[in-house]
Amino acid sequence: PTMRALRLLLICGALLTALGAPLSAKAPDFAETKKKAEAGNASAQFNLGLMYAKGEGVPKDDAEALRWYRKAADQGNALAQSNLGVMYANGRGVPKDDAEALRWYRKAADQGNAPAQSNLGVMYANGRGVPKDDAEAYAWYNLAAISDDDARKRRDELEKTLTPEQKARAQQRSTELHNEIEARKKAAGK
Repeated sequence: PTMRALRLLLICGALLTALGAPLSAKAPDFAETKKKAEAGNASAQFNLGLMYAKGEGVPKDDAEALRWYRKAADQGNALAQSNLGVMYANGRGVPKDDAEALRWYRKAADQGNAPAQSNLGVMYANGRGVPKDDAEAYAWYNLAAISDDDARKRRDELEKTLTPEQKARAQQRSTELHNEIEARKKAAGK
């Protein structure tokens, strides 16, 4: 495949992830998914959480979605971690809690999850749960911008407001974060 085709695939995958869609051609069967989830399969736990969050095959139930996302997240599932962050940031199924949202976003972002990286950028840009820090926001947007168009747009808009010194610091921070994430992935054998 060409680089353009690979980039398009990455963007499509990130978009599906950002929208909370499971990365499969057809919706999973509820009974089969629940059986696998109850057996401890993290991907099935994530998909079951997604089914409850969207009301697909079951009545919509944010508390159940949260419960299954947490089970998957506790096993290191980055998609579930990112979705938990969204639920805490928006108060879905739990009281709104920016500190908890940040914690889950960071866990997912540290695994290279672009939507979580972008959401961390939003938190820093708006001072939600952390002191407002445009350079840190830019750094997270920059990481996510590889596969997330919204993050790219936010980064580019934010860049217009940065001084050359702030931009240099933000780019350095982005490089540091990238290197940290890659080192973690290598250590985890990913």
